[in-house]
Amino acid sequence: MIEREKKALKTVKNHVWRSMGVGLIPVPFVVMVFLLAALTQLVACGVGGGGGVPVSPLQRDTRLGAVMGIDNSGTSGAYAWLGIPYAKPPVGALRWMPPVDAVAWSGVRQAQHFGASAAQVGSLFGPAQDNVYGLSVRDSFDKPVGSEDCLTLNIWRPSTTDAKLPVIVYIHGGSNISGYTADPVFNGETLAVKAQAVVMTINYRLGLLGWLDLPQLKTGDPLADSGNFATLDQIQALKFVNANIEAFGGDPGNVTVMGESAGAANVWAMLVSPLTEGLMHKAIAMSGGLTTSTPADAQKYANGLLTALVIADGKAADPASAQVYLATQSASQIAAYLRAKSSDDLLNVSLAIRTPGNAPFRYIIGDGTVIPTDPTAAILAGNYRHVPVLEGNTAEEGKLFIPLKPNTYDRFTMQYNFDPDAAPTLSEGDLINPQFLPVDTPTTGWNAVAASTTAGMFISANDASMNTLAQMQPMQLWYYRFDWNQEPAPFNTVFGAAHAMDLPFVFGNFGKNGFSFAYSQANKPGREALSNAMIASIAAFMKTGNPNNAALGAKWDNWPATLVFDASASQARIFVK
Repeated sequence: MIEREKKALKTVKNHVWRSMGVGLIPVPFVVMVFLLAALTQLVACGVGGGGGVPVSPLQRDTRLGAVMGIDNSGTSGAYAWLGIPYAKPPVGALRWMPPVDAVAWSGVRQAQHFGASAAQVGSLFGPAQDNVYGLSVRDSFDKPVGSEDCLTLNIWRPSTTDAKLPVIVYIHGGSNISGYTADPVFNGETLAVKAQAVVMTINYRLGLLGWLDLPQLKTGDPLADSGNFATLDQIQALKFVNANIEAFGGDPGNVTVMGESAGAANVWAMLVSPLTEGLMHKAIAMSGGLTTSTPADAQKYANGLLTALVIADGKAADPASAQVYLATQSASQIAAYLRAKSSDDLLNVSLAIRTPGNAPFRYIIGDGTVIPTDPTAAILAGNYRHVPVLEGNTAEEGKLFIPLKPNTYDRFTMQYNFDPDAAPTLSEGDLINPQFLPVDTPTTGWNAVAASTTAGMFISANDASMNTLAQMQPMQLWYYRFDWNQEPAPFNTVFGAAHAMDLPFVFGNFGKNGFSFAYSQANKPGREALSNAMIASIAAFMKTGNPNNAALGAKWDNWPATLVFDASASQARIFVK
């Protein structure tokens, strides 16, 4: 029982007893008795977790147990609950198995710190060892980081009593091999307050722990045998929403699944999966389309990983002798061997064999249990979630993927320490490799190579996905392009409207993060106006299934129309192309 409720109950009791004992009855006695009973019931409901009014707006009752959150109402106007488990840790026998419901807890669980990031190899947009963003991120580069005990989620909502708020479930990107919800770009409080919504972000298994199609791991369970363990994690999180989000003031009947990059590809997986019926009602896919792995590609990688592990352990000298050794082992022996390996060992070997194109960590098409055997055909047959879809790309996606001159450690340091309001200290030549200079050289210049990369990696997949969907629901598709490139020099050229540059605008987060080299005082008015318009569009889309709103100053038509989000230094520039 919270102390203030104890005091309130004692006050009412004392008032009743005084009134009875001395004959002073300031209010009718029956009213005092009623108040005493009501307050007693209120406290009992709040503490007991029986579904009554909570004892504090920060305490909410999930079906797993009560959680106590963080009060940011005096700063951002939001409440937050961090690190809530939505499944058991997928370790030991649960490694490479579908997620299992989390174990319920007694008492009140403190939900005030982010859960551990998923086990991964440290990278530019990955976590530090302490899961806190800062220069320490550099110390994790190309090293195992994170934990297999990672299946947690975070929730933000406005610090009001409003109920039935629309819900966003955000799936982070990172090529499905990196990323974490403690990244400050993904803090959901500004988006929750400005969009008047409940915002949820989720951690899920990554890389070889999230997608692995290996014959020796198959059990006869079609969910496990699909190899789509991280896809099942994401579906498990949606089930948590369906069962629990009402306790946080969210509407389980109005859930928008949103993701960027690999997260956007995962949103498309949610659209086509037979397992998401009733769990999602709208979709926002940023910089990602309907991209899959075939069982053949997935098994090629899995077999290569197993071979490399056997060699690294000294059980074989080369791939040929590794195959001879593996032929002597039963499927159960190999499965036990793999589950006995530490995640660090698995990640180190995966890093050693990583080459471009050999890590197909996308959802794997299969027997149709988790993902259809042919997602495009499934859509054209009407076998998908018929929900409004909002898709977008940045104008210069490719600029994040062309190799830059500094190594990753130095690049992170330069970007982290860059002062966007100081006199320029860097030039294009400090960051861009010489073969791409001058940047405006036809064909070989930085801008031309970026345009080609953007078209090949993103636009073709986007157009194919949207055109397929348009054959089934032409009036529920919207598309945007993000053109903002007002960073201080030289980042306006080096990155401009690069991949993921729209994320801080969508979340309204312009503090210290991986893109803070871009946020100057000079571009602040236009930058914030553009962010507000983008958030207003998301809010409208969540509420109505249509992103049109007054903040746009333009009519946003269905695909193939393109709404361009841009801004000058001083104001938003939004128009239809």
